[in-house]
Amino acid sequence: MDFMIVQMILSVIIFLVMFFGIAFLVNMLLRMTWFMAILYPAIVILIIDEVRFFDYFTNPGTAFSALVTKVLALHAADIIILSSGLVGTIIAGFVMKYLRKNGYQMF
Repeated sequence: MDFMIVQMILSVIIFLVMFFGIAFLVNMLLRMTWFMAILYPAIVILIIDEVRFFDYFTNPGTAFSALVTKVLALHAADIIILSSGLVGTIIAGFVMKYLRKNGYQMF
């Protein structure tokens, strides 16, 4: 049981730092501060869903029903870990706004 708590804490930290870094780099390159925070739900769908991307266009009824089933089957730990990635992208947005406000010009 203790190992599972440690594993969850480490997973939360890894997702937060990983998506902070990805969002920071994307924001720096594209100069679109909140782009990754808006794109993050699509990334989560790609992480949790087992349906191919093109099935959402060719067979939307089955694909979306499978997506709803997978989302409803998520455990609390999964939701916390995936939410920490969203928090990382939001923190990166605020950091970029702060840096730009203080005169840092990235690319």
